[in-house]
Amino acid sequence: MSMIAVGNASLNAARRTRELDWLDTTGRVDVLVIGGGVTGAGVALDAAARGLTVALVEKHDLAFGTSRWSSKLVHGGLRYLASGHVGIAYESAVERGILMKTTAPHLVHPVPQVAPWFPQAKFAQAALLRGAFLGGDVLRTFARTSDDHLPHSRRVSSAEVLRYAPTVRPEGLRGGFLTWDGQLYDDARLVVAIARTAASYGARIITHCAAEQVTGRGAVLVDQLSGRRLDLDAGIVINAAGIWAGQVASGIKLRPSRGTHLVFPQSAFGGLSAVLTVPVPGELRRVVMAIPAPDGRVYVGLTDEEAPGPVSDVPRATEPEIDFLLTTISAAVRVPLTRADLLGTYAGLRPLLDTGHHKGENKTADISRRHAVITSADGIVTIVGGKLTTYRRMAEDALDTALDQSEVEVRRPCLTHRIPLVGAAGRAQLAAVRAPARFVEKYGIEATDVIAVEPELLAPIAPGLSTTHAELRFAVRHEGALTEDDLLDRRTRIGLSAADRALAVPAAREAFAAV
Repeated sequence: MSMIAVGNASLNAARRTRELDWLDTTGRVDVLVIGGGVTGAGVALDAAARGLTVALVEKHDLAFGTSRWSSKLVHGGLRYLASGHVGIAYESAVERGILMKTTAPHLVHPVPQVAPWFPQAKFAQAALLRGAFLGGDVLRTFARTSDDHLPHSRRVSSAEVLRYAPTVRPEGLRGGFLTWDGQLYDDARLVVAIARTAASYGARIITHCAAEQVTGRGAVLVDQLSGRRLDLDAGIVINAAGIWAGQVASGIKLRPSRGTHLVFPQSAFGGLSAVLTVPVPGELRRVVMAIPAPDGRVYVGLTDEEAPGPVSDVPRATEPEIDFLLTTISAAVRVPLTRADLLGTYAGLRPLLDTGHHKGENKTADISRRHAVITSADGIVTIVGGKLTTYRRMAEDALDTALDQSEVEVRRPCLTHRIPLVGAAGRAQLAAVRAPARFVEKYGIEATDVIAVEPELLAPIAPGLSTTHAELRFAVRHEGALTEDDLLDRRTRIGLSAADRALAVPAAREAFAAV
């Protein structure tokens, strides 16, 4: 597994200025990518690795949109399997294997998923869930993901259910089912790792820079920090703006779906060590999950609600969604959870393509999650739909489509299925890294670079928080954080708790001043 030097992959204010100057002087790239989410970053990496000149521009920050609002799972598509979408489920299983074994083994780890069989659960629900778990085993086999990475599913006793999820209501519990899936340390960190890897291959990653007057041959770039404007021509323009794709290219009609999560402290779940899966009463294929997360948190989600109207930069959870999640998860635990237990909430919008054919699609939950690549009349290639797990395949399909329709000369085929992201290494190498486990899980082999600072910088930035001053400074020097929001809401996820965020603001300001 090849290694990428920290310096080659560093994103910071100085590099951003140099690359804006280069774009202004050169005036042209082979590929212009609009959008700095997981798919846009994936396109930039794919194109740069093929030997093309690439610029990625993002109006806000890396992972500003949907890519930071996921469940943080890299999953094999059990939901799609249960709905009969075998192709999507298989694609998810294959891409999950690539992430776990090759591209991001430091950021993606196996996580147990336990589904208790409660007395109120219908036999059909239990049978469908068990069937989906068994189908997931088959997909793992075909995707060549060994038991060493993801063990097969099995029936478990009530005692095992309670060992994984101590707060589950024990009355009438009839055991449950256990399977394994992939979990990200954090979705925004995955996006940053992809973008930094693209930069190591020569891609120009320019955040806080809007693209205006976009056509299939280029755009006007507007620096959101200085107001500077420059014209950039491109052989290919790929619109990866996600939920805002319709604002970049004409003729793109989306049907957004909002997915909401609640954020709890681990103490509310008594040390949850597996993804707790609870069927939604009255609905055969829907579940709510409680997902253990870093820094002593648990995420509970997920909703799937139509979200018509103007697209918000930061979507908000609605009161009915919060009530629904609280009610559903509370039915599975001994002491019902309330709003008083919440640290915060978050919501994201899925950029689902509106095909105009809604027969059998009365709810956004019924719309296919298969991605779509669309070429506008003026040549802009747009990629929408899909999901975080399959970002790499989505990026490959979008770039292949654009190349087929352009005169850009390709030097190499797609290589991203075997390119490790920054920080990636094999299990043995990661285990040998001389750094605390929390740093290795977050930075991989770069953990030693993060902690190579004065001892006082390894102290937490505030009481009750685990983030250190060293992490904030690394984010400014190497991970492209340009504002306090970049630091607190994306490079770290401190901002998911408003109270924690307030405590962290002084340290964020100090990090920028020091660097």
